[in-house]
Amino acid sequence: MIQAKPIPASKTLSFHLWSSGGVGVLTRSILGFAQITAESCLREILRGDRIVNTPYEIKLMSNQACKVLCGAEGEVSAKDVAKLVEKVQDEYSAHLMADGLPVATPYKNIHTQLTEYEIGYKLGAAVETADKKLAVALNNYLQFAIKYHYINEEQVYRIVGFEVYPRSVSVEDMEIDAEKGACSVKSQDPKPLLLLNGNQKIVYAYEVEWEESPVKWASRWDVYLARKDGQIHWFNILNALIIVLLMSGIVTVILIRTLRRDIAKYNSEEDLESHLEESGWKMVHGDVFRPPKHPKLLSSLVGSGIQILAMFALTIGLAMLGFLSPASRGSIMSGGIFLYCFMGVIAGYHAGRLYRTMRGQQWKSAALWTGTLFPGLLFGITFVLNFFIWGKKSSGAVPFQVMLSLLAIWLGISVPLVFLGYYFGFRKQPYSHPVTVKHIPRVVPEQSWHNHPFFAMVMSGLLPFGAVFLELSFIFTAIWKHEYYSLFAFLFLVFIILVVTTAQVSIIIVYFQLCNEDYNWWWRSFVASCGPAFYLFLYTIVYFYFRLEITEFSLHCCISATPCSWC
Repeated sequence: MIQAKPIPASKTLSFHLWSSGGVGVLTRSILGFAQITAESCLREILRGDRIVNTPYEIKLMSNQACKVLCGAEGEVSAKDVAKLVEKVQDEYSAHLMADGLPVATPYKNIHTQLTEYEIGYKLGAAVETADKKLAVALNNYLQFAIKYHYINEEQVYRIVGFEVYPRSVSVEDMEIDAEKGACSVKSQDPKPLLLLNGNQKIVYAYEVEWEESPVKWASRWDVYLARKDGQIHWFNILNALIIVLLMSGIVTVILIRTLRRDIAKYNSEEDLESHLEESGWKMVHGDVFRPPKHPKLLSSLVGSGIQILAMFALTIGLAMLGFLSPASRGSIMSGGIFLYCFMGVIAGYHAGRLYRTMRGQQWKSAALWTGTLFPGLLFGITFVLNFFIWGKKSSGAVPFQVMLSLLAIWLGISVPLVFLGYYFGFRKQPYSHPVTVKHIPRVVPEQSWHNHPFFAMVMSGLLPFGAVFLELSFIFTAIWKHEYYSLFAFLFLVFIILVVTTAQVSIIIVYFQLCNEDYNWWWRSFVASCGPAFYLFLYTIVYFYFRLEITEFSLHCCISATPCSWC
């Protein structure tokens, strides 16, 4: 049996159960076939993918001529035909899976003349009729090409390829034997099956051909993961490296040539009288390490950021080394979730030590904030959005049992590890300051409009986001077009560049703030680091309105709220 995986299509108007884009769903809704739910991994459940068994019957090493799948008896109602027309016009795709391999449609790239593969196959296409009008043709005839590799030593067959060649064949050009379930196509160039208004007879058929392939089992995913746009990624890396070098030069000048000399001078008591004539950041050296307002909240946010940073670094690193791969269904998302939970001990340790450095005393409540603030916000948004998706009866809704499982993982693994790390971090000696803090705080002079924290966040996010913008567009395209992203080496480099540029820009922003005699830099440095997330949020809005075609209210809520949780 071939498994069908109904998933949201690349252009989605509504995530109804009927319209999730898979053959299994279509056969049940229109043709009345029963479905057997197959095992799904955590990643597929969270994304709304559901694997079900389809009526296709394929026997090992047995070529099959034209065989009727369904539709030989009766007609499809006008309402269901109209739904099919809508899905074809919205460029829906069907996704099948055999032996863990997704079906792919081969096509020739007109620029490189090389054969490339598209995951799944289109439900249909627009064609031009004899009277020069456009009509919708349904791909109702599938030619499966299953490639196998025979191992002489073990005398076993391994499936290493699963291709499909969809065709549109009218019922008039098909000879159907209802008793045997067989069929044949009358001509080499049959007329397409055009979807009309009203009740219509639609016959689905398929044929199977087995082909021996030299591709080995370990390399069978290469056609899915191969990328032809490596030069674009190298150009993006080069552009980002230039930005890093520029920012490194600026930071080096500021730190080495200015700060080290001035800090040494201010730590000496011999030149105390000469300080009276100084200005700029040198006037606030006695207040620069004064604890900020709301230290509990700041340490919690910093700890959550460290937890996310460590999770992303390990996930991308393991994927780059091959331990996590798209070929293993759900391994990347599942690995990311569990790594996030186990990184709670690192988040708690650093947050606890920072909280003590800021002279905090209530470490237990601060640890609770660190373990629940960001995950609680994310879990709450997901839970609320689920009500909208449940209302649409969509497979994209996370089942309640899965929500309870994620809640148990969070409260049973992540939160205790955060408390454990916080305990040891709070007992650790606080970070030492290079200068002493005065007892009486200095009055901060009135600041101009361009020193506002929001303006600092906007300006600080430009360069880091510009360094990762191109790679981000590839990731978004892979997510919404259901492609497999495999360039984790490029992604790891871009991730490192993002971290470095964000840190460098934050250093420069804080330096100019201190030059304006404003020593309240703790929150400013955190807000400045949020600049790339702010532009990520804006980019998701632009991508949503100009690259996607989604009109349902529930989906507007889902996609608009998702980047908020990311930021």
